[in-house]
Amino acid sequence: MGSVERDLLQRTAARAADYLETLGDRPIHESATVEELRAALGGPLPDGPSDPGDVVEGLADAVEPGVIAMGSGRYFGFVIGGALPASIAADWLTAAWDQNAGLYVGGPSAAVVEEVAGDWLAELLGLPDGVAVAYVTGCQMAHVTALLAARHHVLARAGWDVNVAGLQGAPRIRVVAGEERHTTLDRALRFIGIGGSQIELAEADGEGRMDPESLRRVLGEGEGPTIVCAQAGNVNTGSFDPLEPIADAAHEAGAWLHVDGAFGMWAAASPRLRHLVTGIDRADSWATDAHKWLNVPYDSGLAFCAHPASHRAAIGVRAAYLIQSEEGGPRDQVDWTPEFSRRARGFTVYAALRQLGRTGVAELVERCCDNARLFAERLEGREGARILNDVVLNQVLVRFGDDDAVTSDVVRRVQEDGTCWLSGTTWQGLGAMRISVSNWRTTAEDVERSVEAIVRCARAAAPERVG
Repeated sequence: MGSVERDLLQRTAARAADYLETLGDRPIHESATVEELRAALGGPLPDGPSDPGDVVEGLADAVEPGVIAMGSGRYFGFVIGGALPASIAADWLTAAWDQNAGLYVGGPSAAVVEEVAGDWLAELLGLPDGVAVAYVTGCQMAHVTALLAARHHVLARAGWDVNVAGLQGAPRIRVVAGEERHTTLDRALRFIGIGGSQIELAEADGEGRMDPESLRRVLGEGEGPTIVCAQAGNVNTGSFDPLEPIADAAHEAGAWLHVDGAFGMWAAASPRLRHLVTGIDRADSWATDAHKWLNVPYDSGLAFCAHPASHRAAIGVRAAYLIQSEEGGPRDQVDWTPEFSRRARGFTVYAALRQLGRTGVAELVERCCDNARLFAERLEGREGARILNDVVLNQVLVRFGDDDAVTSDVVRRVQEDGTCWLSGTTWQGLGAMRISVSNWRTTAEDVERSVEAIVRCARAAAPERVG
């Protein structure tokens, strides 16, 4: 059986390498319709076994026409990074090793890798010593994890044990967030039993940054257990909430400060951009994605908490049949991460950090930001294009003409063209094209090629209106 497995994996690796080698030239969009994909992949459940090689070859043949080239250097949608070579290879090994990253006894190396990579990440991102870390699916679950710790902590300070008594009858938790927060924050709060009416809004400026004075006013209008949610990297503009004065206001009010740093936290890894996150070390919890700017394969989110006891109390679990470490012993991942059983995500994170090192992460982030500015410089004024945001990071908002329909048409044409892929959004009531540069593969040549495609599509969209 061993030789059969080796042959299968070698053939699969060759197929994967063939795909990766096409990323420089292939169109970004799919080449099959949904009906064609259903026809290729559908049909009745097989009655019996099939040859594994035939299964994989058939799967690849049927799937590849519907694959979006997200790993390409010309994919600029949804702040999606690529996957570094070392992280892809580590991901393959993760599947082969098949470790259950729940308990130390289920995979000692997986547990230790999470410890080591967690310490490296905390140092790289400018977080305090001794923070706890959870490896989750993405920033959505990182918010859930961090906010569960926050909920436990603020209620415990109010004399309420949520693990024992639940939320019914508990003191009301106030949550204060900026007007331009990301939707995953609201969703995470809903998941942990905090409804929309409990979210009090602080005003934001024209770039989406929370106003610290507005925050102070809102905090002064009430009392009780409070969580403040700030943002490092607005999903549209890339802007940063002023974390230092926000931390001052939150701590003076006795509130827990949580930071949504899905992609913006990685600015801390760059000496040139680190000033954007000044004060981030003063928060109580943080959420970010490794599958964005660390460029590891999906899925990989990270939650950090400056109060390990509260984190562990909110998340941890004990059972008689489990073999668990005592306090101070090896890391049992189930004490920090919501899943009981899960993939050993730490291997890909560790591999990416090993490949890049401190200077490599900084260079990757800075190069993406440089390419975002290049987009803005090359597009401004061409075919009626206007840049709507101050390009401080990797996000660029572009509007064509004075009509939302024109911009929407340009976005559609660019997506259909296939040279690059980007999405549309609405920013402060205006329709815009949103360009996100997050991939280690993206070069200045990719930007220039993409700019020409965008200009070509803008020229075709509505020439009488875009000038």
